[in-house]
Amino acid sequence: MNFYMCLVILAELVMLAMTLHVFHYSGFVKSQRVWYIMTFLSIMFCTAAEFAVHCGWYSPELKIPLTVITVLQFSVAPILSVLFSGSLGMPHQRTVAFIFFGINLTVQTVSAPFGWIFYFNEEGYFRGDHFIIYSVFYIISLIYLVINMIIVGKRFHHRDFRTIIMILVVLVAGIIPMTLFKLNVTYIAIAIGASLCYIYYNDLVQQDIQAELVANQKRISGMQEHMISGLASVIENRDMDTGEHISRTSMYVKTLAECARADGIYKDILTDRFILLMYTLAPMHDIGKIIIPDSILKKPGPLTEEEYEQMKQHAAVGGSVVREVLSGISDEEYLSFASDIATYHHERWDGTGYPKGLKGEEIPLSARIMAIADVFDALVSERCYKEAMSFEEAFVVISGESGSHFDPLLADVFLRHRDKFEVGEKITERKTKK
Repeated sequence: MNFYMCLVILAELVMLAMTLHVFHYSGFVKSQRVWYIMTFLSIMFCTAAEFAVHCGWYSPELKIPLTVITVLQFSVAPILSVLFSGSLGMPHQRTVAFIFFGINLTVQTVSAPFGWIFYFNEEGYFRGDHFIIYSVFYIISLIYLVINMIIVGKRFHHRDFRTIIMILVVLVAGIIPMTLFKLNVTYIAIAIGASLCYIYYNDLVQQDIQAELVANQKRISGMQEHMISGLASVIENRDMDTGEHISRTSMYVKTLAECARADGIYKDILTDRFILLMYTLAPMHDIGKIIIPDSILKKPGPLTEEEYEQMKQHAAVGGSVVREVLSGISDEEYLSFASDIATYHHERWDGTGYPKGLKGEEIPLSARIMAIADVFDALVSERCYKEAMSFEEAFVVISGESGSHFDPLLADVFLRHRDKFEVGEKITERKTKK
């Protein structure tokens, strides 16, 4: 009996720990927490009653109180499965619990005076000739719980069927000692089963929360890309030269970043995430042009000094426009990356660029990559104010401005892989003609 007491106490402590955690666990709704706590308290009551009648606490003076306690114990025990099912989120358990409890309480109350299910004499507690009635009620309740466990497993697509089987084995194993011995260890089985099931259920809920987060992130990314595409279209509609420029520069920055990483240049920075952001956010580099008047943006000839100063403002305000548009649907990394490209892609390696005159590696890497792609495309493209330059001439310009306008390491990578940028330009031209 001492071993039995220790086993029950250990099971209760395990379930107590789980109950305290469930009480604060956000994955359970309020009703589930209530059901779980009720399961724990009911098991506590049943095991306390079990101690009272089996552990030498009986005396003739306590016969009536112990009889009442046992009647309640035998009435509560079969509804443990209903309480447990409620903690798993099964619906309509309140009605089922009232029905189970009502039937059991009626049967136990009627049977108690006649000793059909249990009785007390001078020596203590004994099972009655019709104890099988209680066993049947208990087995029915365990079958009910097993069915609900299978339903819960199906709800989670049986993602861990072995865990479900383990819990069911623990629950069913509690019937054997009750049938063969006078010790009712089904309370222990349910306590252990409830704890195991909580761990299983918690894991599945966390998996679903994670899946939901991933799905939400995909939706947010889709919104971001759609918004970026829409903003790029706005620029394209204002400046017919800019539309294809956006498509080409996105391809150029991706190619340049991949080539640089392959050559071992800035490889610690040029992660897959960095390159993806470069490709995705490159269309935002000229977003600041929305503030530039059409008279300047579409001027067929060279700009005056005053007009050029006004044109330069698109870089100064570009980052602010990006943050204002994307704020609320993007994290800080995303916003900073887009802002850096829009603000600093006209900075120069020697510090003579704009809007802030940054020098060398003070300029964000994303903006240094964008600068080469932006200038190269501008050189080889026909604009309203100039003719297109040949590839050979454009590569000479990039080479000549390495170390002054452009990051020399990135310029060297660009020139070493010039064939990839020539092919990229021709592919884009073919797509445009189609």
